[in-house]
Amino acid sequence: MQTTIKFNYQDYLQLPEDKRYEIIDGDLFMVPSPNERHQHILAYIFNCVFNYVRENKLGCAYCAPFDVLFSEEDIVQPDILFVSNENRKIITKDNIQGTPDLLIEILSPGTSKRDVGIKKKLYAKKEVREYWIVDPAQETIEVLNLKEGEFRGKSYNTGVVGQTSRLSSAVIQGFDIDIKEIFE
Repeated sequence: MQTTIKFNYQDYLQLPEDKRYEIIDGDLFMVPSPNERHQHILAYIFNCVFNYVRENKLGCAYCAPFDVLFSEEDIVQPDILFVSNENRKIITKDNIQGTPDLLIEILSPGTSKRDVGIKKKLYAKKEVREYWIVDPAQETIEVLNLKEGEFRGKSYNTGVVGQTSRLSSAVIQGFDIDIKEIFE
């Protein structure tokens, strides 16, 4: 009989700090360092979200690495996260303890299957109101909103003629961003 080892937050705290890790359903994952294109897209989106949220006093925005503790066995480091003023009580000096309003993941070769698979399921289960999946290779962004326990959404693609070039958020009131500029 094979024994399955499950990790928790106390185990997570013992891991070396020179690498990034996540624990999902007690399973440990190492998060590889992102490439230059990933970092460029992250910086652009984060800068837009952070400045808009701060200017309009809507809450707080953070970028990785910053831990989100959904539970003792579910700890993730999304690329970008937003916590509204109404939800601010989940912010601590060390991490987020609860469910952020918006999570954004930028796909990388080493994380894409997890981001669109188990993390998407986890985020729906934990009732994240909005989830963006940014695909640098395809130059697409999928904006998913939680409806009746499931994510439903719209895809934005820079290569589709006639498609709107502005992406808006249902969670960050009044925020929109030019998707073509994200991928330049």
